[in-house]
Amino acid sequence: MKQQEKTLLQALQRGEPHACDEMIQRYSGKIYNVALRLTGHPNEAEEVLQETFINACRGVNAFEGRASLQTWLYRIATNNGLMRLRRKKTPTVSLDVSVTGKSDESPRELSDWHWDPESLVLSEELRQAMDDAVAQLPETLRSVFVLRDVEGLSTKETAEILNISASSAKVRLHRARLFLREQLAAYFSNSRKEQAAS
Repeated sequence: MKQQEKTLLQALQRGEPHACDEMIQRYSGKIYNVALRLTGHPNEAEEVLQETFINACRGVNAFEGRASLQTWLYRIATNNGLMRLRRKKTPTVSLDVSVTGKSDESPRELSDWHWDPESLVLSEELRQAMDDAVAQLPETLRSVFVLRDVEGLSTKETAEILNISASSAKVRLHRARLFLREQLAAYFSNSRKEQAAS
């Protein structure tokens, strides 16, 4: 843990009035982004953000400092976001069953995946397609994808936040990426058909 974080944590644990404000100011942007990606709705993300900081300020004395303060906040936010998703519980797409109903780990529509997504400049329409695809991920895969690929946390940090093994985090991330790859391949296939027709 960095010295700056240690100082903030000690101030929080002593109950200094400015400490919660400082924590909120320092981490609210990152926590809001995680919450928004998990829930898919700005209002829900605001609720998760508030719940996260209320829980953190109330429970700071139970925090032992084995992880960084930011990792701990991510864990609280992820748990709050996943609880909200479970309460709504919409049907999810299984990644274990192919269109034919047989267990199959290979994606169904990857033939059009020949471009490098990192070199592509995201248009607003594509960004929306990506957000829609992320929203369709089952919550266990979505949380790993958001923490690992969107927020840039390490596999170890992601596993700690979600309380799973590093190997489970890797498997979930792989499945999330395959699902998103398939969804975006379908998006580009449809875009090309629309361009050809016009």
